[in-house]
Order: sequence, then structure tokens, then C-alpha cells
Amino acid sequence: MTDSPIPVDLREAAVTRLRKKRDLQAHLLAFVLVNLFLNGIWLLTTPGGFYWPMFPLLGWGIGLAFHVWDVYVGSNPSEEAIRAEMDRLGRR
Repeated sequence: MTDSPIPVDLREAAVTRLRKKRDLQAHLLAFVLVNLFLNGIWLLTTPGGFYWPMFPLLGWGIGLAFHVWDVYVGSNPSEEAIRAEMDRLGRR
């Protein structure tokens, strides 16, 4: 069995993807811990009152959703999408 070298661009893509996943895990952990803390404050101060922690939950949740989108859907278009765009631009 021959060990073929891994192409540099493939290795860089893998490292970038792993870093994005690690950053997402840190973002998710911070989201959960901070919002648990805010909900604890709400529960201790006004348990039956206005549920104000919904504002940071919703706002930060939208940012977290975009982060998940970036990591798992990504911004790398498929070859088919690239060719379709090139064809469209070539028709101008």
C-alpha cells in the first residue's frame, strides 16, 4: 500500500472545516450557559412576571442559526452551481 500525499488544498479545507466546527461548539456552549444564567436570574427575581430572557434567546438564537448554516451548509457552491453561473454570465 502506497501512502499518497494529501493535496495541500484538501488539507487546508479539512483544517478550516474542523476549526469552524470547534468554533460552533464553543458558540453553542456559550449560548446555553449564558441563557441558563439569564433564565436563572429571571426565575429568582420575577418567576411569574414578564419573560424578558426571550429577547437574548431570540436575538442570539438567530446569530447561532446563521453560524450553524455557515458550518454545515457552507459557502462553497457545487460545481453544477458554478457552471450554471458561468453559463449565465457568458450569455450577457
